[in-house]
Parts: sequence; structure tokens; C-alpha cells
Amino acid sequence: MTTNSKHTDQSNARLRAAHAAQDWKKVTLLCKQALRKDKRHLLANRFLGYALKMLRQFEPAIQAFQTGVVYCPADAELIANYTNLLLEQARSGEALPLLEKLCALRPTDSTSWAHVAQCCYALGLNEKGFGSAMVAYTMAKTNWEKTAALTQRAIHRRELGQIREAVEDCTAAIALWPTDPSNHTNRLLFMLADPQTAPEELTAAAREFGEIFEADHKPHWPSYSERQGDPWRKLKIGFLSPDFRVHAVMCFAEGILAQLDRRQFEVYAFYLHPSEDQVTKRVKCHVDYFIPLSGMGYEAQATCIRSHEIDILIDMTGHTGNNALLTMVRKPAPVQVTWLGFVATTGLTAIDYYLTDEVITPHGVDHLFIEALFRLPTYAGSYRALSRNPLWRYQPLYAVRKTPALSNGFITFGSCNNLGKLTDEVLALWGQLLQKMPTARLLIEGKGFGKADFAEGYRTRCASMGIDTGRLVLIPLDTAKQYLAYHDIDIALDPFPLTGGTTTCDVLWMGVPLVSMEGRSSPSRMSTDALTHLRRTEWLAKTPGEYLDIAIDLASNFLQLNEFRLAFRHEVEQSPLMRDDIVCQHFAAAMRTMWFRWQAKIEHPGDGIAQKNIVDIWEASRPAHLCTHPNRRVGLATGEKLTLEEVHQRLQKMVANALATSCAKVNSDGKDGMDQRWTAITELAELVLSAVPNDPVSLACLAEVEHAHGHTDFAVTYLEYAARAIRINEFQKT
Repeated sequence: MTTNSKHTDQSNARLRAAHAAQDWKKVTLLCKQALRKDKRHLLANRFLGYALKMLRQFEPAIQAFQTGVVYCPADAELIANYTNLLLEQARSGEALPLLEKLCALRPTDSTSWAHVAQCCYALGLNEKGFGSAMVAYTMAKTNWEKTAALTQRAIHRRELGQIREAVEDCTAAIALWPTDPSNHTNRLLFMLADPQTAPEELTAAAREFGEIFEADHKPHWPSYSERQGDPWRKLKIGFLSPDFRVHAVMCFAEGILAQLDRRQFEVYAFYLHPSEDQVTKRVKCHVDYFIPLSGMGYEAQATCIRSHEIDILIDMTGHTGNNALLTMVRKPAPVQVTWLGFVATTGLTAIDYYLTDEVITPHGVDHLFIEALFRLPTYAGSYRALSRNPLWRYQPLYAVRKTPALSNGFITFGSCNNLGKLTDEVLALWGQLLQKMPTARLLIEGKGFGKADFAEGYRTRCASMGIDTGRLVLIPLDTAKQYLAYHDIDIALDPFPLTGGTTTCDVLWMGVPLVSMEGRSSPSRMSTDALTHLRRTEWLAKTPGEYLDIAIDLASNFLQLNEFRLAFRHEVEQSPLMRDDIVCQHFAAAMRTMWFRWQAKIEHPGDGIAQKNIVDIWEASRPAHLCTHPNRRVGLATGEKLTLEEVHQRLQKMVANALATSCAKVNSDGKDGMDQRWTAITELAELVLSAVPNDPVSLACLAEVEHAHGHTDFAVTYLEYAARAIRINEFQKT
């Protein structure tokens, strides 16, 4: 044995011993020592990235893996560890080519093929992902591998419109591996859109999830009895979500995070996703405390939440992606609530309340929920259009336009919903509508239509449902062009039984009327909820025949349709759908009542009458300082929390300074640029408008910015919005 080989053997032995002991700091040190001597040291390249990952040094870990692949390009174990980290960090675009290489190195490895399918889902490559999942299932040797393959096959089937088959795949996976939570969650999510699933079946599946995952933890739930005391004390409210980022949930939650009464509550955001974006930055400003939990195990997450002494913990995800229901089963807070993310029961007794409203969950559906229903007397969210870029709300590109039928000469019906909601029953009814209106068109926006094979396959499916494909327009989903498809739609068609949620509010804000089917359970009543709060129940059908009649009636008069369209945005913005002040008031009252009820149970266990009496007494003893409306507030990136009046003063001072010292500068290349003063004004005004939409002072300041840069049309647009906001504010005061 040569000296070098002997030294390598000794190095490997030390590395393996440190790895076996899970001493990741020592592993890191030994790996770096080995790599200084030999950049191609196989074990050191394998172990370094993994050890750094275990130390939660994610970027250095990725860099170590990148270097390792350069020097050990054919080592399957190294690539597998690298791609696992990329997947955990939601970096699917980087992972996919490496996973394809891994499949070439390990062609019969089921897990590698399943990971390719996982990547493809994140990237919208559903045909490719489905094929990879099929290979993974064929290659599977263990129940665990079969389960993983079925998981991936199911999620792609849902995107391809095979919703019943997706549910069946999840059920088969649960039978193989009942304690894998992902298939329970996927099955429940997919059952929402399955016409063959009765509401009671959905509840039964959720109850099965709860029974499996709660049993071991329930005996260990803390009593939290030490928290009782002044029932009106300031409470710590924790919002738990992976979606504090560009996500549909934030279209409904941002206003509450920003404006929930800080005299009564401290607001915590517990973040479950590894990546951050511009919306995450805004959330950090809105809340009082922002705490990342990504990468932690469920027990560690629960311990962290408990350490902050949260009084009421609000799950915002339910059975959707990256959820923390297995954190909630550990009862990290005395009162636990689910809200917004999932329109059915979680199945958990650990969650005390399902926060909802009287329309989406009418009386008579309580038996469908494991949680107690707490119904707000108003819409249970606060819709924000264009959450991704708040200033776009005021741009001419997104202003309501004339109904396209005036220039086209025919009606265009349309849907921009997730394609998984467009079941055969939905497409067949739309086919009947086109048959009754021989000049009408049908526009569908969706993932995958930019790929010729997928679009052609979808046309074939639509043809089999009676849709004339010569009158079918398929538009690829492009988030950069979100909302613009509505300019080409005269009347929106809602799917069923799982109706639109965010899409419904989007289409209504763009002035487009919506025909929807009214169901009997919450998944089938999301659009019913929005239309009822808009007082547009005449667009709600109880039968397929009524659905067709409503659509045909709306399409019968182009001029009337246009008059309605041009006036409707104002109606939407003044409705309960978009009124932070209304929903925050009721949201705060709900949190306080939940707390009263919990404390009453602690003080009078088992005595319902005494509990009710003491709650009534507490509610009647509201402190004087809470009898007025709270001041609206704006949180800054510096951590400052200002009242709206204070931030107005700051903005106006910034504008005055900018006007006094500089206007727009010109870059050396001759293009218009922004002086830093104007940039700061724009950034602050955008933050204010994300906390307080349509704030007239911020809009007026943005007009000054645009005028200083010669953008007169944009300046005028901002001033028009500011003037309108002032009129609305005055009207609301009266």
C-alpha cells in the first residue's frame, strides 16, 4: 500500500466516524482538510455539502455540492444528496438536469425517477412528470417506493384533468403507507374537485387523517392554565404559513396582517417556506415578529412556536402544499384556528376553530367539520388585486376596458381557473352553451398550453365533451401577464363542484360578470360567497339549466354588458370583499371571543352555562381605550411602526426635499433614470399602498414622482385614483 493510499484510508476512516457520530462541525472540518490536499477526494466531496446542510448553512452547502460535481461528475450518491437539497430549497429548475443525469447513472432507481416527477410538477411539466412517475412506479421494489411514485403520479394526474384517477392513486398510496401524511393531504385536496366525492366522504377522509396523526400527541398536550388572567390583555396571535410570498393566499391575508388592531394584539408570522420574495419583504414590515421555520422538523417547529408563548395560532394552509398540520397536532398554542388556505375540515381536534363566514358555510353544514365553525358576519378575508405588484393596480394596462364583444361582434366566454377544476362535467356543460350560442367563443387560460402536444391533447378532450374546437381559444398561463386575459373575456364561466377562489375575485375586479353554480358545501360555495357579498346572487345557478340560462341572458345585450363592466370595479372595491376596515374589526372580535371561551373553560370546566355567563360579562366590559377604531399603521423595513398620519408626513417631506434639490437625472447612456430620492419615495409609497390600498397621499406622491420624470399620463392616472379615494373616504365617514 502506498503512502498516499494509506493516508486516504485514514482520512476516510475519520470522516466516516465523524459522520456516524453526526458531528457535522467535525465532518465539515475534516472534509475541508481533505479537499485542500486533493480536490477530487470522493468521500470529502460527498460529505461536505451534506454536513453543511445539516448545520443549516444552505448556500455554502449548495456551493460545496456544485464544486463536488465538477470534480466527481459521475458519483451518483453525491448528485443524489445535491438534488435532495435543491428540492428542499425549492430550486427545481437547478435540480432537474442533475436528476436526469442521476437517472442515467441509476436507470432502475425508482426514487430518482420520482424526484424527476417532483421537479416537473414545480416547473409545470406535467406530461413529462407523469411519464417519470410511471417509470418510478414500474421500478419500485418496496412499498415506500411505490407510495412515492403514486404520490407523484397523482399530482400530475390532477393537473392533467384526471381528478378521479388522482384520488384513486392517493387512496392506493395510503393503503400501502398509512403514516405518510402527503397522500392524505393530496387526497383531500383532490377530492375537493372530484364530482364523485360527496361532502361527507371528504369529512371521513379528513377524520382518518386526524385519527392517524393525532393519537400519539393528544395525551401530551399542555393545559396552558398559567395563561389565564385578564381576559382583555394583549394577545399574541401567530399566523403559520408557507405562503408569505407570491401566492394566492396573500391576496386575502395581507390586509389583516397589516391592520389587525395592535392595541389588542401582537402579530407573529411563522414562515414555513425556504424561499423569499418581494411579498415576503412586505410581510416582514407588516407583522411585529417574523420567524422562519423552514427546514425544522415538526417537533422543533412546535417547540419554537411554544417558546414565543403564542396565545392563538392560526394555520393558513390546511391540506395544501408545505403545510404544518403535523406541527398543529402537537398543540403549540392554547387556541388553534384554521383559516383561508383550505375550504374544508382539516380533520384535527387539535384545531379548535375553522374561521369562516355565514355564506360559504351556511347553517346545516357544521357536521362536515371536526373544528367548531366560527362564522364572521362579513367576508372572511380581505381581497387585494395584483398582490404580486401593488402599484400595477393603478396602471392603465390593468384598467377595466370595454367589453370585447363590442368590437368582436360575438361573445367570448372564458375561464382562467386551474385546469384541474375543469372536469368532464364542466366542459360538457360549456359545450352545451356553445351549441346554444353558435357565434360565441370559449377562452381557457391554463398551464401547459404553450406546449403544442399538450394543447392539442386538451383540444381533443374538449371536442369529446361537445366543444367546437374551431371556437376554442387556449391561452398559456403566464404569471407576468396575470389579469390581462380578462380583457378578452365578456363573461366568465365558473367551474364546479370546486369553484373559483382567488380567480373569482380577480375576474370580478376586472369588471367581468361571472356565472357560477351554487353548491351545498364550502368547496362549491367559494364563488357563492364572493357574489353574495357583492349582492350579485342573480348570477348563481342551482342547476345546469339555470347556469346556461344566466350565461345566455348576460350575453343577450352587448351595450348593457359594457355599461355594467365599466362601472363594476368601483362596486367591487367598496364591497366587503375589499374592505380591510370591516374585516379587521370582525377578525379582532373573533380572536377575542375565542380567547374568552378558552379562558372560561379553564375557569369553569364542564359548566357550559357558567362559561357562557362569564363570556357575556367579559364582552360587556370592553376597556375604554378599545372603544374607538384603531389607527391605521404602516410597518417599515427598518422595524419602525408608524401611524398612517406619521408616514404621510414623512412622504410629503421626502417629496419636498426631492423637488427642492433634484428632479430626474439622466444616466450616461441617455435613458431616463431615477434620483435616489425619487426611488425612496416610490418604495415607501408602494409599501404604504400594500398596507393601506388606495391611500390618496401615497398616490399623490407617486404622481409627483412620475411628473418629475416626464411621465404625464401616469401622473394623471395616479391623481385620478387619489381624487377618487378622497371622495370615497369622505363618503364612508358620513
